[in-house]
Amino acid sequence: MTQSLDAALRVFAPTLPLAVGLSGGADSTALLLACARRWPGQVRAIHVHHGLQAAADGFEQHCVDLCERLEVPLVVQRVDARPTPGQSPEDAARQARYKAFEAAAQVGKAQPAIQSIALAQHADDQVETLLLALSRGAGVAGLAAMPACWERAGLVWHRPLLQVAGTDVRDWLRAQGQPWVEDPTNTDERYSRNRIRAQLLPALDAAFPAFRDTFARSASHAAQASRLLDEIAQADLALVGVPPQ
Repeated sequence: MTQSLDAALRVFAPTLPLAVGLSGGADSTALLLACARRWPGQVRAIHVHHGLQAAADGFEQHCVDLCERLEVPLVVQRVDARPTPGQSPEDAARQARYKAFEAAAQVGKAQPAIQSIALAQHADDQVETLLLALSRGAGVAGLAAMPACWERAGLVWHRPLLQVAGTDVRDWLRAQGQPWVEDPTNTDERYSRNRIRAQLLPALDAAFPAFRDTFARSASHAAQASRLLDEIAQADLALVGVPPQ
């Protein structure tokens, strides 16, 4: 079931210290603000400067100002997020972000090592991911959409807002009197995610108001099926040997 931001953070229990991926947008700004209040002195922020648009310097300045006010250490990572031939811009930016997060987690050796990283994708982002997977004819691994928790590069990664609607995140921020920056590319419908956000989500909301919950349940079923298939494959591999006997 979808939750309020406060309810989602009450059950979020990462291993500390925690780093929050901070783009400067509403979702990551809310996540950082909530985490910094809950775990003062145990939270850091990582901002990835993609250098792909003129507004990028404004995103960075917002993050610098916010972190100074919250007394949260900030690491800014500048990356080359230009896509390679045949690679989508979204995938190039995503891969660059993960590499930057992993590198930033190693910064500041005088401080306790970062144990966990939190990312701010919410329930609407999960629906968009599932719809993109369906549009591509994905199998159960793709239909599982985004996991709430996983391990990578020796870190535990979390998405604590996956059950919070995007409108609820913004409403929470407004109630705090906290501004954020809007990425101008978010309204560019040349990108598939933006077309889904602008055209499909309002229609789903009108036709099936509980779609965030039901889609999340389907993604969870697909994730369970994917894990089961992996377990069966591992059991079969153990029986036949490597290489097969």
